[in-house]
Amino acid sequence: MARTTTEGPRPVLRVGVLLGTRPEAIKLAPVVLALRDAAWLEPVVVSTGQHADLVAPVLAAFGIEDVHDLALMRPGQELSDLAGRATAAVGRAIADLDLAAVIVQGDTTTSLAGALAGFYRSVPVVHVEAGLRTGDRRAP
Repeated sequence: MARTTTEGPRPVLRVGVLLGTRPEAIKLAPVVLALRDAAWLEPVVVSTGQHADLVAPVLAAFGIEDVHDLALMRPGQELSDLAGRATAAVGRAIADLDLAAVIVQGDTTTSLAGALAGFYRSVPVVHVEAGLRTGDRRAP
């Protein structure tokens, strides 16, 4: 889960930054950049592909190019189908990428799947911006 730096014994922790929608990309891109500045943290951007065509330009605008794309979207799928596949795929990514923690944002299917996968894999989950602002559970 941790590697040592060449400067000393402090471990370098790989932190997964999970996103899939444009709002997540907009709000988490500055988090990725801040994590890059921390000598002991290595951000790993993981995308579910929930809004792949809208996310790519946002990440490019911030200079974020190295993205692990899970490419989970299917034509005509239900969000419940995505939630199940995303939970399993993110769980595998946490293990395969040796992530020490996962960061999710908001109240999307991607963030739900990331939180569940992190919990199931026993890694800390950091949730950025929780809360309902519209009062309508169907359109948060």
